[in-house]
Amino acid sequence: MEYRCRLGTTSGEIIEGIYVAQSEAALRRELEDKGLHVLSLKPRLGFGGISLGGESRKIKRHEFLVFNQELATLLKAGMPLVQSLDILRSRLSNPVFKSVLDDVYEKVRGGTALSDAFTAHGDLFPSVYTASLMAGERSGNLDAVLRRFVSYSKTIDTVRSKTISAMLYPIILVVLAVVLVGIIVVKVVPTFADFYGSFDAELPLSTRVIVAASDFIRAQLWLILIALAAAAVTFYTWIKQPGRGAQFDRWMLKLPVIGASFHKFSTSQMARTLATLLGGGIPLVNSLEIASRSTGNRHMGHELEIVAVRVREGQSFAGTLLERQTVPDVAIKMIEVGESTGSLTEMLNSLADFYDEEIETEVARFVTLIEPAMLVFMGVVIAGIVLALYLPLFQLTSVMGGNR
Repeated sequence: MEYRCRLGTTSGEIIEGIYVAQSEAALRRELEDKGLHVLSLKPRLGFGGISLGGESRKIKRHEFLVFNQELATLLKAGMPLVQSLDILRSRLSNPVFKSVLDDVYEKVRGGTALSDAFTAHGDLFPSVYTASLMAGERSGNLDAVLRRFVSYSKTIDTVRSKTISAMLYPIILVVLAVVLVGIIVVKVVPTFADFYGSFDAELPLSTRVIVAASDFIRAQLWLILIALAAAAVTFYTWIKQPGRGAQFDRWMLKLPVIGASFHKFSTSQMARTLATLLGGGIPLVNSLEIASRSTGNRHMGHELEIVAVRVREGQSFAGTLLERQTVPDVAIKMIEVGESTGSLTEMLNSLADFYDEEIETEVARFVTLIEPAMLVFMGVVIAGIVLALYLPLFQLTSVMGGNR
């Protein structure tokens, strides 16, 4: 496998190049044996020296979860950590994950903690995972922590996949409607316009509007596409600016109808992340800091950073959430009860389960209502276009029949 390396020599010179090795760990050892300092080392995936799609640094979630399940099983069976990693790394097919695990294995074998070894590849693994590993190492119960993390990930993935699956059919309907209307406007309407143009008769208002819209779209099609592309690029550039992503996510939470569901999903994710970290023995302040980086909603993450600072200063968790209006009132009350009774972890898990059920119910209700509404809307739009196109034909037929 090829690797793109940036190296430092003993004289202070920086050199870059592409090296071939069986694994990242083996290449690191080879370079360090030569007296070179590895500044950066990334896999270069390609064929014939040509990179395919750039550098790929991704690990599939399913593959990652299977690895953690197997690691937890081996550790529970009494297998030493180093030997467990050695067994699992030989069974991986993903070259990126294999190179990372080779490096983790070498570091752990050399005395580095497992959490530190994975933290060195922090761009590939969620902070919840590395924090959970640290908690498991401290408590001496690493296999239980790994199983808790797997359960946490599966639950969040299940809620997300159910939501996406429920919304898939309405999205397909929207796409089909846009494509169908586009074909009618661009291909069918001009044919009718040419046919009616051969008659010296004034067209009805609805037909003239449809024909004018078709002429405009056909004449300015490339300009419209360029404008849409420019709008997309502008939005992408804007949202990448510091603070804009959190601002956009805040607007998403305030959307009518679906904004409340987004808020509940973010709250559920936050609660389950905190419960997982607290259950692993990580203090509340540290758990809040990690959860702020792991929550999908960036506005919620920013708010959790502020909450973590206030809790460190001595304020209560529930009181700070109430002050910042970070989560719904029901969540604040449940967290307050958990704090006062000393069962915050259990209450956060209950809160996450409660909102997961609500999200599933709301999404199912929304889809049940939106599907017939969209079908009716599509029928009305298409029927209106067809009626506007055929109305002049009906009028011409009646006129010709009257002349006879």
